Amino acid sequence: MFVIAHLSDPHLDGSPEARDRLRRVTSYLKEFSRPVDVVIATGDLADHGLETEYAEVAAELAFDVPVLVLPGNHDISAPLRTGLTTYVESAGSGHPVHQVRDVGGARFVLLDTSVPGEDHGLLSEESLGWLSGVLDEPVDGPLFVAFHHPPNKLHHPVLDQWIMQSGEAFADVLRDRPITALLAGHVHNGVATTFAGFPLLVAPGIRSTAPLPFEPAAAAGLVDLAAPPGLALHVHTPDQPLLTVYRFLP
Repeated sequence: MFVIAHLSDPHLDGSPEARDRLRRVTSYLKEFSRPVDVVIATGDLADHGLETEYAEVAAELAFDVPVLVLPGNHDISAPLRTGLTTYVESAGSGHPVHQVRDVGGARFVLLDTSVPGEDHGLLSEESLGWLSGVLDEPVDGPLFVAFHHPPNKLHHPVLDQWIMQSGEAFADVLRDRPITALLAGHVHNGVATTFAGFPLLVAPGIRSTAPLPFEPAAAAGLVDLAAPPGLALHVHTPDQPLLTVYRFLP
């Protein structure tokens, strides 16, 4: 059994509110009688992309197991690389921050779908070519492709403007590959759907939840800061379907 703790969107900004919400999640994980095998955080680690915020991210994500991170639209590549050097293994010094990480027999392809200065996501032709080459490499264990911006709409008038805009080209690269699941964040909701024939599993937002337009909390604005932070636990067992459990921590 291989257990992935999937976190997303802590938006750390130096405030006790953001830090305490993330600590609810990390403290919960550290109480497990059996530690997870890997922690992955799918973007918007910092709220403004500041070096001080990444120092806070590094301190708060200190676990005794591997921790994988990737950028979101609130992150900025250069300070992220500088502040999270112990977490990031990516060639180059700027944007994008793509990575391939192997943990416990599982491979994680970590994509940077951010567009500097924009809220929507995109994978350039160069990035898609890089991804295709990585997916051509043989893999014996489970294979996860992780990124910030989901390519699927959420039926939300604001969030649907900020999804990945290269979805069709992305799907063409993914099809017929031995991918176990796609992992994402960005929309501040726990979502389970499919994309290109694969499970697409989106972690809840830690900093806030974005209610759907017909939910009661939507009357108060785009995000609900009082909703409990959450995470996803993905459990991979050979020869069995991937199991995902969502947890919310009041």
